[in-house]
Amino acid sequence: MQDINKILANNTGLDAPGKIYLEGRKSTIKYWLYGTLVMIAIVLLLPWTQNIRAKGAITTLRQEHRPQELNSVIPGKIIKWYVKEGDYVKKGDTIAQLAEIKDAYLDPELLARTKEQLTAKQTSVESYNNKVAAIDAQIGAMEQALVLKMRQLKLKVVADSMEMLAAANDHRIAEEQLRRQRIMKDSGLASTLQLEQRIQYAQTALAKKISAETKFNNTKTDFVQVQQEYAEKIYKARGDKAAAGSEIAGGMAEIAKLNNAYANYAIRNGMYYLLAPQDGQVTEAKKAGINEIVKEGEKIVEIIPSEVEYAVEMYVRPVDLPLISKGQKVRFLFDGYPAIVFSGWPQASYGVFSGTIVAVESAVSNNGMFRILVAEDSKFKPWPHSLKLGAGAQGIALLNDVPIWYELWRNINGFPPDYYYAKKADNEKKTSK
Repeated sequence: MQDINKILANNTGLDAPGKIYLEGRKSTIKYWLYGTLVMIAIVLLLPWTQNIRAKGAITTLRQEHRPQELNSVIPGKIIKWYVKEGDYVKKGDTIAQLAEIKDAYLDPELLARTKEQLTAKQTSVESYNNKVAAIDAQIGAMEQALVLKMRQLKLKVVADSMEMLAAANDHRIAEEQLRRQRIMKDSGLASTLQLEQRIQYAQTALAKKISAETKFNNTKTDFVQVQQEYAEKIYKARGDKAAAGSEIAGGMAEIAKLNNAYANYAIRNGMYYLLAPQDGQVTEAKKAGINEIVKEGEKIVEIIPSEVEYAVEMYVRPVDLPLISKGQKVRFLFDGYPAIVFSGWPQASYGVFSGTIVAVESAVSNNGMFRILVAEDSKFKPWPHSLKLGAGAQGIALLNDVPIWYELWRNINGFPPDYYYAKKADNEKKTSK
């Protein structure tokens, strides 16, 4: 046995078989096992940031920063293009020129002719206004003449009434004298000639009385007739005034219509040139070439604004919606920008960008998920200036910080992440209470 050991020692360089099986030496395996367990315990106690992942796309925070369609307000025919696709334009630059295709607007002098009609109608209304003023003056003159005529007739009525009373007194005296003359004739104190003279005098007095009464009655009749004649003239003048007023009202209505038409024509003339609503790049020209017909409200081109306040729209599942709140932080991986991401340790990730949730829609979208808008986080590094609308982005919404063992236990059991509210949202909630 000793010879064999010597032979093995000489051939293998080992002094004894104990060195092969480590006999008599202390094992370090248990120390490695204990160290590994301690390391695992330490790792399990490390903090882990819960998160929700969702795909999104780059958009804008404000509606006016999104691609704007340039539509034609009126139908027309394209006669000239001033830009081409890919050109950058300033606000107010001319994109294209249209020509009229409706027969109601083909007259090149339409605006001038409408202005002539408007001027003529205004002159007509002014003439009717002058006519109304003349009728008012005529009515005033007739009313003054009526007052003077009535005053004159009243004086004449008084004079005729006094003349009638005098004639009546003369007739009464003549009748009395005739009666006495007859008595004296019967008594033989007066002659027949004297009686006949008294009879003639009484008849003359009677005639004067009847004439005075007739004159008085005629004067009263003239008083009423003059009132009626002047009333008829005044009423006729007022009727002419009302007719002129009706013409004025109709003329004013025509003037309003012509003013409206003139303004519409003037505005329409300004719509033949399609202008850029804001600074940006011209894209997606829907019409090519000249003489193509454009319908009312049809899209001509699309303009992508130059100055954009970028945001990211993301869609989260309904089950994750309670975990999302306004003011919550989100990390992004933009397409085309390399990044190294450690899911549970966002601070250790490289190449990611930060954002803040600014809006959470309350209605579900057509894809069955809820849309959220995330704006740039001013406290983190700025987003790249070379971002383009519609580019992809992967969002990581940051939730609670929990131990790794808790996160493993939650995933093994299929539990959702803990409910989380950002500090800003908590403050708003406390303030509202």
